[in-house]
Amino acid sequence: MRKQDLFRLCLQNLLRKRSRTFLTVLGVVIGGCSIVIMVSLGIGMKEAQDKLLSQLGDLTIITVTAPQGGRGKVKLDDALVKRLKGLKGAEAVMPRQSLNVDTIRLYAGSSKRYVADWVPIAGLDTSALEPMGFRLTEGENISHSGDVILGQYAAYNFRDTLRPEGANTVDRWSGGWDDNGQLADPPPAYFDPMKEKLTLELENGEYKATLVLNPVGITKEDYSKGSETSEGILLDLKDLKALAEKLHTVKKGASPYQSILVKATSINQVAELEKQIKALGCATESMESIRQPMEKEARQKQMMLGGLGAISLVVAAIGITNTMIMSISERTKEIGVMKALGCYVRDIRQLFLAEAGVIGLMGGVVSCVISCIAALVANLAAMGGPSPENFRLAILGGEGATRVCVTPPWLLLFAIVFSVLIGLGSGYYPADKAVRIPALEAIKSD
Repeated sequence: MRKQDLFRLCLQNLLRKRSRTFLTVLGVVIGGCSIVIMVSLGIGMKEAQDKLLSQLGDLTIITVTAPQGGRGKVKLDDALVKRLKGLKGAEAVMPRQSLNVDTIRLYAGSSKRYVADWVPIAGLDTSALEPMGFRLTEGENISHSGDVILGQYAAYNFRDTLRPEGANTVDRWSGGWDDNGQLADPPPAYFDPMKEKLTLELENGEYKATLVLNPVGITKEDYSKGSETSEGILLDLKDLKALAEKLHTVKKGASPYQSILVKATSINQVAELEKQIKALGCATESMESIRQPMEKEARQKQMMLGGLGAISLVVAAIGITNTMIMSISERTKEIGVMKALGCYVRDIRQLFLAEAGVIGLMGGVVSCVISCIAALVANLAAMGGPSPENFRLAILGGEGATRVCVTPPWLLLFAIVFSVLIGLGSGYYPADKAVRIPALEAIKSD
């Protein structure tokens, strides 16, 4: 039997009992929608969790410190930095040192009008800023001694000495939060820190130091790389070491670095890279301890939701089997005539399998269309209503998108293929039953 004849007979037989075919396809549609929407909700929850974690900082950053209590002989020095760079999965390594003194004051404006009474200060290997994932929102990297990079909100640390107490600072939190859970645009600070010369005054006991700073850039806030990215000052390590020596903050025999930042090549490499670092005798901190439990919980929810959807498809499979068995009972004489005319047994089997497969295909395609529409409506509702930008974000995602239902193309393809396989699997027994009917008995049946 030719393929086109097989397809034509398949459609004729399905259209012969339109109501029964419609109800059977409807069962597959309900099952397909259940599994697609359930899995899409699970993927949406995982995407929301990933965005929540990404707001806390770079998930691939590992902070390496010496063991607490001084246990072991690990020293955070250049030799350790070299060893860390050689570890599998390490993309970049950056030593870091904070400046801890008794008093830190930062001045700006004429006659030192603006004062910040405390500012976190850190020295970094500024040549590694880009490989480590530091993002400058303004300006450029440090190139000369005295150049500094400011944290994203460092300008809000200053108070205006000419204003009365209680009304002499700018509250960057006053704008509240936007619909995506992000800090809304804060009000403007008293001055643009990129256009001001800053004077840093430090005291550590009897030792004092004054340094004129030249802001050349502003880095985006990222607490995984240190609080200095938010409200502090980033210096080159050489400048910080010179200050530390002048203020006598460096103890004899102490590690030259307070911590070392290690960036993994991907999120999946973080756990293994941490194991390698701990094997060297170091202590580590990362988002992995938070991310792994959340990811495990998300996987469990996806499996649970997908399982609920799969139950609906199993019910649909039973419906297909029932429909095909009823069809064979009604078409016994037709099967006998086909056999008497010399039709091959394999053609009869293919005919009934094709009918079951087409039912699964139609149900799978329709369920994918309905699921995509439902996901779009749910995402638009979560984003505050339809608009051209919200349509784009609901479909493609992106920064600022709050999608509750994420339907990737592979899920739609899986749903269609799975529906077809469900149809073929459900139709195998009825098709096998059809080919076993003796031709003479079938012709004699009423």
